[in-house]
Amino acid sequence: MASLPLAACNSTGGGGLFAPKASHNAPYGVDPNEEGVDGLIVGHRLMAASEYELALKAYLRGAAEHGFTVDVLSALGSANLHLGRLNQSEDLLRKAVDVDPNFVPALNNLGVVLMERGNYGEARIFFQRAFAADSGQTDAIRENLKRAIAKTEDAVYAEPEETPRFTLVRRGYSTYELLSEL
Repeated sequence: MASLPLAACNSTGGGGLFAPKASHNAPYGVDPNEEGVDGLIVGHRLMAASEYELALKAYLRGAAEHGFTVDVLSALGSANLHLGRLNQSEDLLRKAVDVDPNFVPALNNLGVVLMERGNYGEARIFFQRAFAADSGQTDAIRENLKRAIAKTEDAVYAEPEETPRFTLVRRGYSTYELLSEL
């Protein structure tokens, strides 16, 4: 049986089979010895560009770099909120509020999640906390608080709607009639 010699091809020249791993995995034009951009900064830029799935991935990279700080937890919760993942968002934002009870973005976003889920009373509490921690400087938080107050008051003072009553009456061998009490 004949053995064939193996040869490695390297388009960048040099290195062959024993090239350093960093240059092997690095995309063209990237210096593998340089520092990368912070995942949180990239995530914030992607959120501003409405690229929420990519922002979530960048925030996860930021979590690997920084750990699960209040900034990272809040950012992950916000990205999940924009993706419509309310359960994940609520869990992450509650953890962020546990880490720092006065972190305004986490308080506000948790209030938004709770409003989306119909928990108006609890949302109102978080909006009030965000408004107090922010000293009332952010208009969006003020508007969120107004909406939550209106929703909680509507829920308390709303008149129960009368539902019409219907009766099914037989009018012959195979004929039925639906009667209303209006």
